[in-house]
Amino acid sequence: MRDLKIPAERHPEKARKPDNAQPKKPDWIRVRAPNSEGYRQTRNTLRENKLVTVCEEAGCPNVGECWSQGHATMMIMGEVCTRACTFCNIATGKPPHDLDPFEPGRVADAVKKLGLKHVVITSVDRDDVADGGAEHFAQTIRAVRRQSPGTTIEILTPDFLRCDASALEVVVAARPDVFNHNLETVPGLYPEVRPGARYFHSLRLLQRVKELDPAMFTKSGIMVGLGEDRQGVVQVMDDMRAAGIDFLTIGQYLQPTPKHHAIDRFVTPDEFKSYEKAAYGKGFLMVSATPLTRSSYHAGDDFARLRAARMQALGR
Repeated sequence: MRDLKIPAERHPEKARKPDNAQPKKPDWIRVRAPNSEGYRQTRNTLRENKLVTVCEEAGCPNVGECWSQGHATMMIMGEVCTRACTFCNIATGKPPHDLDPFEPGRVADAVKKLGLKHVVITSVDRDDVADGGAEHFAQTIRAVRRQSPGTTIEILTPDFLRCDASALEVVVAARPDVFNHNLETVPGLYPEVRPGARYFHSLRLLQRVKELDPAMFTKSGIMVGLGEDRQGVVQVMDDMRAAGIDFLTIGQYLQPTPKHHAIDRFVTPDEFKSYEKAAYGKGFLMVSATPLTRSSYHAGDDFARLRAARMQALGR
């Protein structure tokens, strides 16, 4: 039995890679260790429902702040991913279990207990499942709707790269409020950073969501500090807008362990503000670009602003 707390067993494909230095974080990236009562209550609710969160598995720096407010990003379909992206801290390999048919109900129960007005549901990649977990996503969305009809739902999905085109249709038909799929980085870095994925497939996936349901909000994000340049980031913005993406997130890449992709540099807060200004100028309805931005960071508040921005654009 693998012990996922041991790095060599958590990331067996990285065990023989040379170590990359982990530079000291600048002041603008440091956060306090989680220690609030709200944090503990959220953690206990998740443990009681036997749920996995990307907050813990990916080592998100914002976990203390988000959990203290009762916000957590649910990660469905297990804790072992079939992909091996070099930036990611989620355990990789062959998933030891089939999809849990009771998991959608447990997610819905936790959402209700936490009183969430907005929930983000993500997953590992499950290339071992014929539809990539599309029906499991749909069942989870429907379960949350039944128990918490007033809760808005944001999903952060895999790319369904090896699935029939109907897999995406199943997820969109379940009517999440926001469909998020992250491009993660510029196309030139895909072979090194995201070797199991294809940039233009991910871009086309988001474009198809808009074709299937033009009213559905779409969202995508990238990390900076992986080795990209400004021209590459601006080109990704243009590609996203051509695909009709509404909401862009840009955050600083933080290297989880010495075996992961090396940090190229720490992008300054002023550079993030420059990216934000450029993105709004290209027509995004919502942009979050800060060193600590993550896909689901402040997702509920951002969704409210996203919806308001659309109404304003429509003159309502």
